[in-house]
Amino acid sequence: MLLAIDVGNTETKFGILDEDGSVLQMWRVRTLIHRTPDELGVFITQLFAVAKLDLRTIDRIVIASVVPKLDFALVGACKRFFSLTPTMLAPEKQRLIQIESERAAEVGADLVAAAIGGAARYGTPLIIASYGTATVFTAISRAGAFLGAAIAPGINVSIDALVGRTAKLPQVALDPPQRAIGRNTVEALQAGIMLGVVGATRLVVERFSEELGGRTRVIATGGLAEVVARSCPSIDIVDPHLSMLGLYLFANAIRDA
Repeated sequence: MLLAIDVGNTETKFGILDEDGSVLQMWRVRTLIHRTPDELGVFITQLFAVAKLDLRTIDRIVIASVVPKLDFALVGACKRFFSLTPTMLAPEKQRLIQIESERAAEVGADLVAAAIGGAARYGTPLIIASYGTATVFTAISRAGAFLGAAIAPGINVSIDALVGRTAKLPQVALDPPQRAIGRNTVEALQAGIMLGVVGATRLVVERFSEELGGRTRVIATGGLAEVVARSCPSIDIVDPHLSMLGLYLFANAIRDA
């Protein structure tokens, strides 16, 4: 089986996939950059133990990381605890999707993994909306090329910045607002935050679709995708496993090369 690891700035996803690419198990954990290889290895071992899984069932490991400071420790943990050298997804070197943005090496490996998975599962053209530390909209052309993206602050980043710079505004749950005009502070924050991200999504999708040549399917992914999709008709499908599928396809391409 394959262990796919998607290292983001805020969260890291560990996924176990079978030979058909089905996600059998997935964990989301906080990304902590100061862990040693042994600490990471023990942590992963505990995840497997809780799920009653044997480390020896893993015969391949693939990693997409946007946190270079964690790469050394993560690779070391894989070598020591699995006796496997992981394959790293380098956007500028992979051959599954053509990257037409100006600096391929600067494109996030997580975005490339999601683009590979999205194009394979849903076809092209395609817009992928990822709601995580950043809110990122990725455009994939009809020919299947990664054209570029639009990046905005993530929902939680925006909330933290707002609450951290004001004396009386509280942290709020990300619930869809019942009305646009908030009657109290919590309602006002929920309305502003959620309607803001829904409005931004709608506008970006409209502009992307124009540049892609017409109405384009929109797939949402990331930790907050479900929350946004409940209030956003611009989103067609929520798929939490896009990056896992992309990493699976990349790992297979490397194995079969």
